[in-house]
Amino acid sequence: MLQKVEGIVLRTSSYGESDKIVTIFSRELGKRAVMARGAKKPTSRLTSISQPFTYAYFLIQQGRGMGTLQQGEIIDSMRSIREDIFGTAYASFIMELTDRLIEGEAPQPHLFTILQQALQAISEEYDPEAISLFVEWKLLPTAGIHPVLHQCSNCGATDGEFAFSFSQIGFLCHRCFSIDPYIIRLTPSQVKLIRTFYTVPIEQVGRLTLKKETKGFIKKIIRTIYSEQVGLRLKSQGFLDQMEKTPEFFSAKKETSSEE
Repeated sequence: MLQKVEGIVLRTSSYGESDKIVTIFSRELGKRAVMARGAKKPTSRLTSISQPFTYAYFLIQQGRGMGTLQQGEIIDSMRSIREDIFGTAYASFIMELTDRLIEGEAPQPHLFTILQQALQAISEEYDPEAISLFVEWKLLPTAGIHPVLHQCSNCGATDGEFAFSFSQIGFLCHRCFSIDPYIIRLTPSQVKLIRTFYTVPIEQVGRLTLKKETKGFIKKIIRTIYSEQVGLRLKSQGFLDQMEKTPEFFSAKKETSSEE
């Protein structure tokens, strides 16, 4: 049975001398691995549509086992992401996080929309670090984590000073600070920012300009949640950590590449 789906290439792997196994996350079918025969050949019609980050309509032949990719129609190649080392690094992190959290083949259109909007924003040169933070917060429910951010997780209060509690996985108001000795106190703007990351669709936020210190602070909270509550550590995160510690090196590398 042939089926046309709207999807994004999460990752690829070589299979034999000329074939690829392409993992596609589609709006209609969820995550599926399909065989792209001859896709490693430069002249193949499947070469361009089997690149990571590619957003396209895919025609898949479904069988008893792995499906076969027959052809595709590119919606957005996301070429600008692949041509930028920072865009590639953060987009790769987002793709790996999405890939690791998706279990089974059930359709998850809401998650697909988050991924598509994130890649589109990076492609349009929005801050890729900020976009990756949006995705990390928005994918928490997919990881089974539902932080309480609209009120105090202990007493339900919506007013006062707030802090983040890892033991409660959410906000605590100043009346309840004593129940967790390891809270991270938050300013009103930080409270608002975390709520924005978690609740507001990426496409509705617009260009959000954040200081490096602010992104680092928010990132520390979300990465701790994934590490301690989800037990997730991504390969792409190590490269990001190195890149963020030595931005001068990677900026120089980017400039050298563009001159060539």
